[in-house]
Amino acid sequence: MEKEICILAIESSCDETAAAVVRNGREVLSNIIYSQIALHTEYGGVVPEIASRKHIEKINQVIEQALTDADKKLNDMDAIAVTYGPGLVGALLVGVSEAKAISFASGIPLVGVHHIEGHISANYIENKDLEPPFICLVVSGGHSHLVVVKDYGAYEIIGRTRDDAAGEAFDKVARAIGLGYPGGPKIDKVSREGNPDAIFFPRAKVGDSEYDFSFSGLKSAVLNYLNSCRMKGEEINTADVAASFQKAVVDVLVEHSMDAVSKYHYHKFAIAGGVASNSALRRAFEEKCKEKNILFYHPSPVYCTDNAAMIGTAAYYEYQRGIRHGFDLNAVPNLKLGERI
Repeated sequence: MEKEICILAIESSCDETAAAVVRNGREVLSNIIYSQIALHTEYGGVVPEIASRKHIEKINQVIEQALTDADKKLNDMDAIAVTYGPGLVGALLVGVSEAKAISFASGIPLVGVHHIEGHISANYIENKDLEPPFICLVVSGGHSHLVVVKDYGAYEIIGRTRDDAAGEAFDKVARAIGLGYPGGPKIDKVSREGNPDAIFFPRAKVGDSEYDFSFSGLKSAVLNYLNSCRMKGEEINTADVAASFQKAVVDVLVEHSMDAVSKYHYHKFAIAGGVASNSALRRAFEEKCKEKNILFYHPSPVYCTDNAAMIGTAAYYEYQRGIRHGFDLNAVPNLKLGERI
């Protein structure tokens, strides 16, 4: 019988303070998330200093609740996992310092986890049959990566954003059309009332890399459209603008991803990250993957946004490979996927 491996995972890379207990990589015993969205909405986006201070206030409570909900004690854990990059340096430091302190005091091994690797690993939680290799699109507020998952812990980035990440573009456009923060869920919701073909916005191509993304021009096109309407005194249909913008983003993400799946001859494709919970994006991928006879995987929305369960899952496979970190582990805000510190 397989030895039970329980991991206490901590995630604090941005504005969610999260802790989880994960057993054998794919069974989530608890997943506690304290969200700061209401706090940062007042400012129209995440304020790093405020996020860091709130992490300090909440992290002990969140960890205690995770252990309680899992009906486990600290000495039941085989490893302490923590996100150490990429992310906001102050926010990361809170989680890393907490994890090192717990590891030092308890003697339980420490495993540092890459945040994007965590997002990719979120797909393993509910899809018990999913095993590498496959292609994964990671789309969030800070990242737009097209990744070949060669094996657990082995990745090749074949496409990335050249400017704004997809989620960042959602936030900026949402602010411009008066929807506020966070932009992704609000654009997704209002788009259901709009016509996605009402306005044509550009789909950018990056000449020297067929799988790279660029959303800055699209964002500028939306702003130019809004300014033009205001100058002419024309009425702006917010739902149509949102739906048309969303369709432009979805079209590019789907086209690049499906081209990569075909070229690399994979029959498994997954999405991850906050934008992966977008309903239009999911529908588009479901349709395309069905059309091309490709198996499509995606996490539930709770595992798309930042959470500690995904960090515990990623840490399990690192732990199995013998990865351990010392007390010199530090926050690395610009940590690259596949880079080892």
